[in-house]
Amino acid sequence: MSSIKANIEKINETKDEITVKAGRTKGEVLLCAVTKTRSANEINEAIKAGITDIGENKVQEILEKYELIAPVKWHMIGHLQTNKVKYIIDKVDLIHSVDSVRLADEIDKRARQHEKVMDILIQVNAAMEESKFGVATDEVRILIEHVLEHCQNIRIKGLMCMAPFEENSEMTAVYFAEVKKLYDKYSSEIRHERMDFSIISMGMSHDFEVAIREGSNLIRVGTAIFGDRNYK
Repeated sequence: MSSIKANIEKINETKDEITVKAGRTKGEVLLCAVTKTRSANEINEAIKAGITDIGENKVQEILEKYELIAPVKWHMIGHLQTNKVKYIIDKVDLIHSVDSVRLADEIDKRARQHEKVMDILIQVNAAMEESKFGVATDEVRILIEHVLEHCQNIRIKGLMCMAPFEENSEMTAVYFAEVKKLYDKYSSEIRHERMDFSIISMGMSHDFEVAIREGSNLIRVGTAIFGDRNYK
């Protein structure tokens, strides 16, 4: 069984190779390690192997691990309930999963209490899957405009997408391409001091190669780094 360090090296090699083939700059795609269900020891091993950013799906896991982990940037990548924002607002560097006006308003309120500007991504449900969170493609602009007008303590850094799981990962390309199109459209059409479109978070262990080809510059990878999860 390969080590966490070896897995990270292999993923970095693959992502850089695909990035260059796509006519982009080597190293411009960030590898965010998804640490759901992973122990502090495993996470620290990944950080020691070069991981600078980790993504958690659940607020409770952030709270349990926060003091046990080496210095690193924390990403909240899972669905975030409004009543739990207050617990992580001072701990995370980026929230990927903003998908409603109500959630944005709560993040803004809690960020203001901590005198910080919270960086967020708007989660897009490109496939309109009922089982997934995220705003519909035609509602992205509405949420962007609400944040810019009403949420002074939020900065929009870009978009996030979770494509449907397909046995053939090439089938996900259409969804990634659609989100990249939105990303390009709004980054050119909307100018605002609190809108800094620089992150497009797309691609996981099984489809990150396709996502990079379609324009992703942040991939969220867990299983390919740590192995299959052992759910308790």
